Amino acid sequence: MLSDVIKHRESFIAFRHRDFRRFLSAKFLLTLALQMQFVVISWQVYEITHDALSLGLLGLAEAIPAVGIALYGGYVADRSDKRKVVVIITALQLLLAVAVWFFSGLVISGKLHSVLPFYGAMFFVGALRGFYSPSQFSLMTQLVPREAYANSSAWNSTFWHIGVVLGSALGGLFLGWFGKQATYIIVSVLVGLALVQIARIPSQPIQSVSRGEGVLESIQQGLRFVFRRQEILGAMSLDLIAVLFGGATAMLPVFAKEVLEVGETGFGLLRAAPFAGSVIMALYMTKYPPLKNAGKKLLICVAGFSLCMIAFALSRNFYLSLFILALSGAFDNVSVVIRSTIMQFLTPDDMRGRVSSVSTMFISSSNEIGAFESGFAAKLLGLIPSVIVGGTIALASVGAAAAGLPRLRNLQLDDKRPVR
Repeated sequence: MLSDVIKHRESFIAFRHRDFRRFLSAKFLLTLALQMQFVVISWQVYEITHDALSLGLLGLAEAIPAVGIALYGGYVADRSDKRKVVVIITALQLLLAVAVWFFSGLVISGKLHSVLPFYGAMFFVGALRGFYSPSQFSLMTQLVPREAYANSSAWNSTFWHIGVVLGSALGGLFLGWFGKQATYIIVSVLVGLALVQIARIPSQPIQSVSRGEGVLESIQQGLRFVFRRQEILGAMSLDLIAVLFGGATAMLPVFAKEVLEVGETGFGLLRAAPFAGSVIMALYMTKYPPLKNAGKKLLICVAGFSLCMIAFALSRNFYLSLFILALSGAFDNVSVVIRSTIMQFLTPDDMRGRVSSVSTMFISSSNEIGAFESGFAAKLLGLIPSVIVGGTIALASVGAAAAGLPRLRNLQLDDKRPVR
């Protein structure tokens, strides 16, 4: 009985810290808003073009600046007040949300007949993310003590996925109920609330860095650290390949319209399904974090995700497809939490921004580059074969990692000794 009480308290250890609660609420609101915005943009672009490749190009438009800027964004994060950087980025996201609403109105009124403003918007979202991702990860780590790292990662993942679940579902539902313009206004309000919350966090101390170290030298130091740690590099590479080749989410508008024939509301539910599974798994991991045998669990879950993508491609039943996507989200979230915890435990304080920036290049942007790959492969091979081939490639990568990365395979995260 006493052990259950202790476990319950440990499940909420990160919430004892006020500024972490503010950080989490701000990230949740921003995630909710950006997810809703992407759902409406992707639907509007497909409505204009009727071309699956156009959806892939949306992801590419976001990925290119995110990848190109990420390393410099990590350099800035390691030498700045992370809270200040996140405040500035959130304010710029608010201005961008208003701009998207404006351009959408021009398209709806017939004064504009191009999708270029939407691609431009996604380009700037990617550019902002190149700075936001390393800064917010470093900021979160500053707001909790070391013993709360795993718990903060699990809750961070939980609220991010809840934001995506609600954003995906509400984006589709609001799109059907209220229309594009009203949904974009709601997005702007949510980003404004996120800005208020993150601004309430006090300024954070800047970690000490080597004096006289240039930009390129500093970035190279971060890259060398990542490539010398098999656990970090292996975890990033696995997720990169799985999402790049195994993800089918960019093609969901096509599945919703032409395969499952479920319309806008069904599209929103399909978007939300993998994240619903992720939320359930994330809540479980707040109490039972995957620290023991973490490497083996990571390999198993990436393999499970890959198999789910293959099964989804073969499904013709809407409810079965929802279940498969939810299961894929549960598998995926285990790898997300393990990777985040690896980075928190094994990265020195003064390098968190640069290491997180490499993660942005490997993982965050793999979704957008994967969207382009999915669109191109669907055009080349056909929709269903492209998803099956991609899932098979992702599954093969797990076998290669299990055989060739023994330090990752045997990784244990229940040893919490400080990084030296």
